[in-house]
Amino acid sequence: MKKNDIIKAEITSQGYNGEGIARIEGMPVFIENALPGEKASIHILKVNKNLAFGKIASIDVPSKLRVEPPCPYYWKCGGCDLQHQTYESQLEFKKKRVRDAIERIGGVKDPVVNDTLGMENPFRYRNKVQLPVGLENGKIISGFYAKRSHRIIDMESCIIQHEDGDKVLKIVREWMEDNGILPYQADGTGLIRHIMVRKGFITGDLMVVIVATKNQLPMNEDLTRRLSNIDGFKSLILNINSRDTNVILGESNIVLYGTDHIEDYISEFRFRISPHSFFQVNPAQTHVMYSKALEYAGLTGNETVFDAYCGAGTISMFLSKKAKKVYGVEIVREAVADARLNAEMNGVTNIEFIEGKSEDVIADLIEQGIHADVVVVDPPRKGCERSLLDSIAAMGPKRLVYVSCDAATLGRDVGIMAELGYELVEATPVDNFPMTAHVETVALMSRI
Repeated sequence: MKKNDIIKAEITSQGYNGEGIARIEGMPVFIENALPGEKASIHILKVNKNLAFGKIASIDVPSKLRVEPPCPYYWKCGGCDLQHQTYESQLEFKKKRVRDAIERIGGVKDPVVNDTLGMENPFRYRNKVQLPVGLENGKIISGFYAKRSHRIIDMESCIIQHEDGDKVLKIVREWMEDNGILPYQADGTGLIRHIMVRKGFITGDLMVVIVATKNQLPMNEDLTRRLSNIDGFKSLILNINSRDTNVILGESNIVLYGTDHIEDYISEFRFRISPHSFFQVNPAQTHVMYSKALEYAGLTGNETVFDAYCGAGTISMFLSKKAKKVYGVEIVREAVADARLNAEMNGVTNIEFIEGKSEDVIADLIEQGIHADVVVVDPPRKGCERSLLDSIAAMGPKRLVYVSCDAATLGRDVGIMAELGYELVEATPVDNFPMTAHVETVALMSRI
């Protein structure tokens, strides 16, 4: 097998990002957009020592899982991965992905992994979108990047974001064209880099953030007037990012209209959302995920709970409903400030938020004689620091609830906790990002 060969093969499984896998000449070949059960001619693109990559040249026998993607931009856009397969099979793929990670990486034989908790309507679920702005043949364009590139796919609508996002995108592009305002270019010219939209699904609040290279936005009154035609428009903010970087937001914000934040609910709790706030992008599934975490915590009202990597305190608030005391720990100063404001706004008095590294703060709490009956962790994609897991195990809480955004690091940390005396009881995948390969998981571990 060599590059540019066309080889007939059967797709037998799916890889980590949803790509199909066939075995050709004893080697796994990863094929984008291929599905299990398909027989196809594969155009070989690259051959490495132990694996190869290809694309579909033609499909001889299509999979029963294959459907026509509902989005006209799907085959070009890098925003979604799985629109070409049925939603039911997406949920099954995510369950298998979590189970495989726990079994293969974590070394747990036959782990209990429940069915993925999905959505009744898996579209229009995002309450936040950040889209780059560019120039193509003299026309202003905006949309997601193509896969593995910085080439913008111009789009009129995105079926996974709230409809107001489409309206904002159209208005901002027309405003730029009408006023001769140019997008930022690689040579340093131009002004507008990104458009960010944040939407409160329950409150209806709408925030628009224009990311620009300078601290003045020309004709901003005209933009405000146009955006005011959208129901719920509460905030227009100029974010300044003049650096040569792939980071979207700069550090400084200037409020051009309305307030510096909007608000929305998760369950009965109300939260402030500013341009830099971390807030889960799928509010409906966030409620599902946090409810599962609260269920796994098994609280009776007498427990002390540590919530590591607590962000703006969203999970902490859920835990506070049934815990005696919650300690939320977060390293990002702005997130801790948001968390304290959110607790105060909701009248929650049994949470204490502490700024610092989770591994350091929790070790300090233990030294002070404060011990948790239950620990909840919601780490970034890289998973938990080993020192944090060591501290948790040394403290010996009855239960550890692990909220994961990456199945591989979840599997790794389940394996570490097994060495430290904790067994996996069960895990439940939650589909917070339908049509993409991303999967969240809530796992329960108990002390042996």
